[in-house]
Amino acid sequence: MNNVNSALIELEPGVVATMLAAGEAVLIDVREPEEWTRAHIAGAFLHPLSQFDPDEWPRFFDRTAVLACLAGTRSAKVGRALLAAGHPTAMHMKGGLDAWRAAGLPVVSEG
Repeated sequence: MNNVNSALIELEPGVVATMLAAGEAVLIDVREPEEWTRAHIAGAFLHPLSQFDPDEWPRFFDRTAVLACLAGTRSAKVGRALLAAGHPTAMHMKGGLDAWRAAGLPVVSEG
């Protein structure tokens, strides 16, 4: 299990914002649809944890996939599961949407 945890890369929200702006990353939000509706990061894709299947996980060959959730717990869980399923690396945003907001970065609010 230590190998799985050591391969999980945590990125600060500012680093993720820079990667997104440069077109180097795609943000995958693993929260549930009702959470997404309340607030999400522009350009992120919703892929709920409740529907997670590592065998059907999308691959992004031209960009780095970065996982996110509300506080970083669920995205880390998905990252560890992807690593355990044989994905070579997994990245997630440390602190999730809460940390993104705390850094003063914008969110899309629909409700």
